[in-house]
Amino acid sequence: MTTPEDTICPFCECVAKNRMVVEYGSVFAIRDKFPVTEGHFLVISKRHISDYFNMSYNEKRDAESLLSVLKRQILVDDPSVQGFNVGMNCGEVAGQTVMHAHIHLIPRREGDVEEPRGGVRGCVPGKMGY
Repeated sequence: MTTPEDTICPFCECVAKNRMVVEYGSVFAIRDKFPVTEGHFLVISKRHISDYFNMSYNEKRDAESLLSVLKRQILVDDPSVQGFNVGMNCGEVAGQTVMHAHIHLIPRREGDVEEPRGGVRGCVPGKMGY
């Protein structure tokens, strides 16, 4: 029987196979395998830890710096980007499917959804409007 400890972490494999797009200190970025929008990145801790709340101060600081670097580059590469969603799913009930700390950086463009008001509140269907 396979246990979670026996499963190979896809984000740890990224480090082992050098699939990183860019790295910054204790974190690195890859393109999301199932992007919400074009240019969707994941910022991932190099250390295998479960979620954002287990990241060290330095890992959080490095992640914040790398998010800023990626944001600037996305805006240079694609002037149609007018906003961003930044999000973390922490725990299975919150939608986390890879139990390794990672942060989504999702570029947003005018008209990519009918009504963007509420943004990340959309993680619970029907709760975006208020």
